[in-house]
Amino acid sequence: MPPYPAIGSMAPDFTAPVAGQGLPENATIHLASLRGQRVILYFYPKDATPGCTTQACSLRDAWPEIQSRTALFGISTDSPASHGRFILKHQLPFPLISDPDHSIASSYGVWIEKNLYGRKSMGTERTTFLISSSGTIEAVFPKVSPARHTSLLLDALASHLA
Repeated sequence: MPPYPAIGSMAPDFTAPVAGQGLPENATIHLASLRGQRVILYFYPKDATPGCTTQACSLRDAWPEIQSRTALFGISTDSPASHGRFILKHQLPFPLISDPDHSIASSYGVWIEKNLYGRKSMGTERTTFLISSSGTIEAVFPKVSPARHTSLLLDALASHLA
């Protein structure tokens, strides 16, 4: 497993399918095109699971505070169609990035071996990255609790004022 990108290093760039915020079908996002604004990338395991729903809905509820400070994107290995259903069902105001080959998760060090009840499998670690307007990693929140995630982000945004 590669380590997380270091604080102060350039965030790994990518181009990937994205759904939400009224984007057209088959839209893609290129991280480098977001330079000039702060970005939150939050990696989560799977659409429509209890923890991921709690996390996404908490971010939705804090959207007025978040949107004025940073761009926000969720990333999982789910398809754009799955993301579209998840966004619609929970009225998520932010886009979700599809990483079906887990290349983005791997480059951020969050594609890991998991062990659940003695069964080992590969999956996404719930981790969030705050990226500066210049494209460097400002903060990393590893293995975040879905219930505490939003308050950690809001605190970080308040203390990392650009």
